[in-house]
Amino acid sequence: MKKQSIEHTHLLILSLLAGEDMYGYQMITELARRSQNVFSMKEGTLYPVLHGLEKQGYVEAYQQAAESGRMRKYYRITPLGLRRIEDFKEEWKEILAIYQF
Repeated sequence: MKKQSIEHTHLLILSLLAGEDMYGYQMITELARRSQNVFSMKEGTLYPVLHGLEKQGYVEAYQQAAESGRMRKYYRITPLGLRRIEDFKEEWKEILAIYQF
């Protein structure tokens, strides 16, 4: 995956988690819903990205019981992750200013 693609994927996931804590499958379905099924992510893509974001300190994971009683792994954004979203926004402002979109 190209560096730019990875950064866009990071931004999508961090943006979701800025709204609420989520578990993996919930993120996959929410990304599809928000994009009207234009964007789809497979579990094999999502979980390595989440683990990378966790390693960088942008998200953290915790376990919580689902309605079924089964333990589920949730992810939440950290203050560092929120700052990363702001950095992404600034980067896009600079790009837009250069190309005057």
